[in-house]
Amino acid sequence: MVDAVVSVFLDKLFIALQEHSRIVTEFKDQFDRLKGELLLMQSFLRDADRLKRKNQTVSTITVRLQELVFEAEDILADCRVRSNEDEVSTTCLKCFPPSNLPFHYQTGRRLREINEEITVIKQNISSYLGVTVFPPMGSAEEHGHEMSRWSSPVYDHTQVVGLEADTHKLKEWLFEANNGLLAIGIVGMGGLGKTTTAQKVFNDREVENHFDRRMWVSVSQTFTEEQIMRSMLKHLGDASVGDDRGELLRKINQYLQGQRYLIVMDDVWRENGDWWQRIRHGLPKGNGGSVIITTRIEKVARKMGVTEARIHWPKFLSENDSWLLFRKVAFAASGGECGYPELESVGMEIVEKCKGLPLAIKAVGGIMLCKLPYYDEWRRIAENFREELAENDDSVMVSLQLSYDELPSYLKSCFLCFSLYPEDCVITKEQLLHWWIGEGFVPVRNGRLTTVAAEDCFSGLTNRCLVEVVDKTHNGIVYTCKIHDMVRDLLIKMVKDDESNGASSRHLGLRSDIDPRRLHTNSKLRALLSTTKTGEVNKFTLAVAKKFSICRYLRVLDLSKSIFETHLASLLDQIGLLQHLTYLSLSNTHPLVQLPPPLEKLNNLEILDASYCHNLKILPSFITTLEKLTILDVSYCGSLEYFPKGLGRLSNLQELLGFRPARSNQLEGCCISELKSLIQLRKLELRLARGDEIGDDEVNVLLHLQQLQFLTISCFDSHGGDLVAKMDNLCPPQQLHELRLNFFPGEMSPTWLNPISLPMLRYLSICSGNMAKMNERFWGTATCVWKIEGLMLESLSDLEGEWAAVHQAMPSLRIVTVSWCPKLESFPIEDAGFRGGVWKKEEQRI
Repeated sequence: MVDAVVSVFLDKLFIALQEHSRIVTEFKDQFDRLKGELLLMQSFLRDADRLKRKNQTVSTITVRLQELVFEAEDILADCRVRSNEDEVSTTCLKCFPPSNLPFHYQTGRRLREINEEITVIKQNISSYLGVTVFPPMGSAEEHGHEMSRWSSPVYDHTQVVGLEADTHKLKEWLFEANNGLLAIGIVGMGGLGKTTTAQKVFNDREVENHFDRRMWVSVSQTFTEEQIMRSMLKHLGDASVGDDRGELLRKINQYLQGQRYLIVMDDVWRENGDWWQRIRHGLPKGNGGSVIITTRIEKVARKMGVTEARIHWPKFLSENDSWLLFRKVAFAASGGECGYPELESVGMEIVEKCKGLPLAIKAVGGIMLCKLPYYDEWRRIAENFREELAENDDSVMVSLQLSYDELPSYLKSCFLCFSLYPEDCVITKEQLLHWWIGEGFVPVRNGRLTTVAAEDCFSGLTNRCLVEVVDKTHNGIVYTCKIHDMVRDLLIKMVKDDESNGASSRHLGLRSDIDPRRLHTNSKLRALLSTTKTGEVNKFTLAVAKKFSICRYLRVLDLSKSIFETHLASLLDQIGLLQHLTYLSLSNTHPLVQLPPPLEKLNNLEILDASYCHNLKILPSFITTLEKLTILDVSYCGSLEYFPKGLGRLSNLQELLGFRPARSNQLEGCCISELKSLIQLRKLELRLARGDEIGDDEVNVLLHLQQLQFLTISCFDSHGGDLVAKMDNLCPPQQLHELRLNFFPGEMSPTWLNPISLPMLRYLSICSGNMAKMNERFWGTATCVWKIEGLMLESLSDLEGEWAAVHQAMPSLRIVTVSWCPKLESFPIEDAGFRGGVWKKEEQRI
């Protein structure tokens, strides 16, 4: 969208002009003129998305402006690349080398043409639309750089309102199931809370105890029977790659034989129920098995075997419940309490217009959460809501549109990325954050790290209830998400409206069925990303793979979860031509044995993800020359022997995952002492196996990392008792926020694992290994206790301890996750006891 595109370009232009690179400086007058014209228009551009829905002229003008800004950004990127090349290839500082003369001429001419056309657009806005585009200089820029009021997680999406009676009724139906397969339908319009109701029942503690197996299947409008069955098997712990439909169904039957199971088929649209009848016929019966179907169409539920007596129709929220839900979102920071009497009447007016629809209430509540509590601001939102409803009485879509309109421009860029993913796709937060950083969508202010700023952008969208959390770690960190199908409908409509007015496609989702011509005919592409659903892989032909290098303006190339017909390295032999590439993901690709040598030419690369490449044995030495790298991820690369010497030169690294230091006899490898140069490192994952990977003079290296917040130390397949002694001296910095110890080889916890050495630690995870006791210092003192809020202990068969001692040492504990720790006693877990060596309840929220 145009205001988002302009905002991103202005940020990049500001940075480029600050660098004083020679070729950019040659065109400084033209870039300054362009910057001035766009700044003058920003006041109009902030309302352009709303205005163009009502005025075709505005729509045509803004799309053309957007295309011009995209082209100017490509020119700027070319200038910066040429400047870097020029510094290497010539010592001439006052004239262009002969090879740059055509580029200089063509670039100057095209920038002048773009400036002239943008000037005409600005004049047209004033003349034809009567819109003022001349705010005082500086005010638009300052407003454009304002950050969200809440950039950290505030609203807890697990909170629901008004579902107690619904949950009770559905649970009674489930517990009555006996013979056959009980089918329950939850039927109602979009945004009424069908999925939320089903989730509430699915995650209920009594329901969890009642059923041996539970499966949640998101059913898209374009599903296949195979996809449904693979999703069911995934919940049963089976990847099932390559099986046909008959074999898939036989496996499901085997897993469920003699089991009481619950299946949720969420958001079913297809009225032809034959697909379900074939699956249902293959399911075992007679043990109280049940299926819950959520759908907008009653006929669908009937076709899937739901009787009238077992159809639940969620009701609109009552006036009191509507106001309660709104308060829980809009005033989440104060526990749902308003605290501003002058805002209550405006808030109630807004809630009334939502007509009891939970999705609409949460969307407008999310808007207000991120606004300052000023009466005029709330009144403005209420008036906009009223005006939009006058033209469209669909309160859900209007509230979602209003929520989008009120987003800061940088969040609009981030939010629109979700339109690329297929319906009901579960998306990893990591891929989104890397994409946003790679394309420059993340605004970096006052020296903030880009990874931190990207996290804030994600929280900004979840707080507004535009993005739904799917999975979180034990300490509450989100790692997968999705969007409601009505949110996706809104995004798709906005994108299609722009395309119908001449906007070019610059982002493409990579799927196995992609047509190679879509790559060949679109040289303007900025991002190509794997957008497979969970459990799927991409299978690419040679014809598709060789088209990647045609897209010379690519910033983002994500090939994760892909299988190629031939050796991957040979397919990427032209990747060095992608000089603008900032994010490359080869995660979980097959077969990847080594990184392709042309990667050395990617001087702008900021993120390199080669995680889960199990055959990757060595990292090339040129990795240490990619000085702009901020994220390097080679986690879960079991064959990787060590990192190359010189890693300490990558001073911009903020995340280093899967780091394996060299042993004393591996002279070409990187020693752990090089880490002390990585002063911006925020997240570190260490793989240690032998004591000689840590030199006697290297034990204090982690203390130099004053930005380090997250540390993981994994000692899988460790050898030799000297590693324990070395690790006992490898003390992390005091500001550490989260610590994970995996496969720790010692029987006693490290001496530095105590509340005095790690006073700011909030989350501790210890999984697998030989640990049997905690060092005496672990328990702290009467005046010094842990501030830990989340504790995870897993697969520690020898670990002894009592809950009373843990609770005394960690009085701030909120979340405890314990499994396969048979010698722990008296932990406060409901129905405490063992089932096959596992606590009956693995997680307890205190």
